[in-house]
Amino acid sequence: MVNHGEVLWVPSPDRVAASRMTHFEEWARARFSIDGPGYDPLWDWSVAQPAELWTAVLDYFDVRSTGSSQPALVGKMPEARWFPNVTLNYAQTVLERLGDGEAIIAVDESGPARSISGNDLRQLVAAAAGGLRALGVGPGDRVAAYLPNIPEAAVAMLAAASIGAVWSCCAPDFGPGATLDRLRQIDPTVLITVDGYRFGGRWFDRRPVVEEVRRGLPNLRATVAVHRLEESAELGDLSWDDLLGSGAPVEPEPLAFSHPLWIVYTSGTTGPPKAIVQGHGGILVEHLKALSLHYDLGPGQRFFQYTSTGWVMWNLLISALATGATIVSYDGAPNHPDSEVIWRLCAELGVTDLAVGAVFLVDAMKRDAKPGVDHDLGALRSLGSTGAALPPEAYRWIYDAIKDDLYLRSNSGGTDVCSGLLGSVPTLPVRSGELQRRPLGVAAAVFDDDGAEVVGQEGELVVTAPMPSMPLFIWGDHDGTRYRDAYFDKYPGVWRHGDWACIYEDGSSVVLGRSDATLNRGGVRIGTAEVYRVLEDIPAVLDSVVVDIGTNAGGRGLVLFAVAADGADHASVEQEIRQGLRRRASPRHVPDTIVWCPGLPRTLNGKRLEVPIKRVLMGTPPERAVDLGTVRDPDLLATLPGLLEGS
Repeated sequence: MVNHGEVLWVPSPDRVAASRMTHFEEWARARFSIDGPGYDPLWDWSVAQPAELWTAVLDYFDVRSTGSSQPALVGKMPEARWFPNVTLNYAQTVLERLGDGEAIIAVDESGPARSISGNDLRQLVAAAAGGLRALGVGPGDRVAAYLPNIPEAAVAMLAAASIGAVWSCCAPDFGPGATLDRLRQIDPTVLITVDGYRFGGRWFDRRPVVEEVRRGLPNLRATVAVHRLEESAELGDLSWDDLLGSGAPVEPEPLAFSHPLWIVYTSGTTGPPKAIVQGHGGILVEHLKALSLHYDLGPGQRFFQYTSTGWVMWNLLISALATGATIVSYDGAPNHPDSEVIWRLCAELGVTDLAVGAVFLVDAMKRDAKPGVDHDLGALRSLGSTGAALPPEAYRWIYDAIKDDLYLRSNSGGTDVCSGLLGSVPTLPVRSGELQRRPLGVAAAVFDDDGAEVVGQEGELVVTAPMPSMPLFIWGDHDGTRYRDAYFDKYPGVWRHGDWACIYEDGSSVVLGRSDATLNRGGVRIGTAEVYRVLEDIPAVLDSVVVDIGTNAGGRGLVLFAVAADGADHASVEQEIRQGLRRRASPRHVPDTIVWCPGLPRTLNGKRLEVPIKRVLMGTPPERAVDLGTVRDPDLLATLPGLLEGS
């Protein structure tokens, strides 16, 4: 058993001195009034003087821009706007920071790694931008994509951004319904798509899906096909090579700081996916801050974020090019041909900074994997975890089984801001189960139900001051009603993020689950992460989800759905679950009903479906409870009411 808050890693004095956070702190201290040395006074300044911080980010990273940086901030949430007199271009900054060496190392399941140099990437983006221009694409037009994590996706996104078009991408494992639910909202001008993709050793032909999507987008001017399937087949109006050669190369053009950059979508687990619009300048300064200062990325490093294009971590991966680092893009399954493929790639490619989902790490812990023994991870200096709360036991396992000198970056944020609200700092110790600090410029707090800030107590995670990467607007929300209802309905003028969290006196924090999935036991709200922490330490429990459906109208109270390892005795495991929760949490955490399942659905990004499962158990049809096209094993969702009834 691991104690919460146990110190597991302390950065060496040399590492602290060499970090980009330390360099930025020294640079800022010479220019601004900051009380005392260290990260905490720096954070205090960053949220007390946000205009100074974000102006400093523009200056420190020498972002090419025109116009006055004053005023930096106009208005308050939800109408706040940043740098109204500044023009710049996200793609231009990214492309200018590329060195002459490798920019992208692309790996997939079907062949050896491809390497794209900085010069080659600049040329490809200019050619693709010219091709889009030749198709009539201009500023504000939407360029939609149905692409996996391949270099063509990065090139297309940067090309669209360079000419002021608005990028939006769906991963090709999305079904036609999920894809159209997103793309129909934004009425794209051009669709860039693959004919198929490879995952888990199998090829998936997506041509029928693409044709259905094209029929559902009547205003498309052209479809560009990236051919991946072995058999030759016509798809679309022109090929990727045709696009690259169809117009004169185009260089990035300056745009307003708040010009739309891309549209990303909420997961659809709590309603129809929202089409969130984020801007060139806001994303650029947030990602430069997050990736350079908090991730500590820079030239000479190789950053591998395992992600699909349907997750905003892909957007963050592309932004890492702006730090001068080389990025590793992997198109494939994390467990094919075996569960060691990610670690093997890290060893073969000399990855210095890896980021994965927390579920991936917990699964490896349960298998008692020993990546640091089985693979040469000598180059690895940091490991990021996101997508779910990482239990303290997994923290300990990482330092025992992977590497004892490792900057573990556990972060929590979301699609809505395309970055972290609670996270990591490379100059501070790592403690088990805790996110180290709030990032610079993020005025995160925890409120009780009355809107009062609480410290050391559980409550709603909020942000009390604007961030540049907050949405410009939600597409189609002409009067801002959906935006205000989504984030400002409970606390006027304060962003409610939807997480249940606790921020401690020293600024460290924990996330305890989604606030709309918290468990109400005897009038006490319990975060679901408190239950999962115990279950994830029981090897015989492979997966689980807990929901509270109450006791009224025949409800079964607190219900735990669990997947057992092959050969496990359900009765003995159930006893271990109940005893462990009672001992390590409280009697309130013990479920009223335990239901054993052959499997549980999750989102394509590996997140639990607590709210949709609760809705299905309360009688909502699965297709109305969640966007089934974004769910892995969606058929399992419909089986849960019957399993509960028969338990």
